Amino acid sequence: MLDTAKRKAMLRQMILVRAFEEKLDELYQRKAMFGSTHSYRGQEAIAVGVCSALQSTDLIASYHRGTGHLIAKGADLYTLICECLGRQDGYSKGRGGKMHMGDMAFGFIGNTGTVGGTVPTATGAALSAKVRGSQEVVVSFFGDGAANQGVVHESMNLAGVWKLPVIYVCENNQYAMTVSLEKSVAVKQLSVRGAAYGFEGKTIDGNDVEVVYEATEAAAAKGRSGGGATFLECITYRWDGHFGGDPGTGYRPKEEIEAWKQKCPIKRLKEKLIAEGHLTEQKFQKTSDKVYAELDAVAKRAEAAPLPKKEVDLDAIYAASEVSHG
Repeated sequence: MLDTAKRKAMLRQMILVRAFEEKLDELYQRKAMFGSTHSYRGQEAIAVGVCSALQSTDLIASYHRGTGHLIAKGADLYTLICECLGRQDGYSKGRGGKMHMGDMAFGFIGNTGTVGGTVPTATGAALSAKVRGSQEVVVSFFGDGAANQGVVHESMNLAGVWKLPVIYVCENNQYAMTVSLEKSVAVKQLSVRGAAYGFEGKTIDGNDVEVVYEATEAAAAKGRSGGGATFLECITYRWDGHFGGDPGTGYRPKEEIEAWKQKCPIKRLKEKLIAEGHLTEQKFQKTSDKVYAELDAVAKRAEAAPLPKKEVDLDAIYAASEVSHG
């Protein structure tokens, strides 16, 4: 069982992830950032539960809805916001934006806007870990929409054949853009697909951070001991639309949205800690206020950061030329 200090730390992390998403939405609405947002509100327990169960040397690969993963793995908030705002102090020096960044210093392989695009990257990193004999475990985050991509199936098949130390974390938030899961797959649980690849598939409550933590901890231990891959399907729900310009209604019943908001992962852990006598509503609010104030200050600093110089656009660009051998 997780101790109280660990659970309180995870609660604070979930508050931080949500505060970051709300700050990004504010910046987007003010047209202060380039590109769009892909809100992670409602799914905080997955990022925090998974990353809290990993070691600092473990790696993660994310996707377009990935800022929560970065924060939970240890990203610097200022550098992260700078990248989202296209500032030169960002992880990709302002060139990648919200969906294209990475930093191996804290084990973040990278993310991309290509649906399912980083799943083979994570699988390759797991192969590297096995070949090198390291104790690294790699986590591949993706959504239920990506679960039907060909590269995802190909990657999982190889992970099963080679018994790779990788955890495939499917954040099943019920919708791939505007298409509900029940209209796009024939099975009730995506996790059953794990058996076809030769490893365990498990469906868990993605809104319970403790459940996510324990499932990840077990999967990581299995991966480190040579037991191979695990497929975790985390059932959750995104509160907002698919992207910043999507109100999230029309294709989703309002009653459904409100029902899922009652399953808020932050609310659930907060109420549990209060019921156990480890937290009060006042202490929770104090922590929340402090987190939001901290983020406001970081965002203000990031907005004042300079844009990248034009010369930076030519950095890290390579070209291959054909060589004639006569």
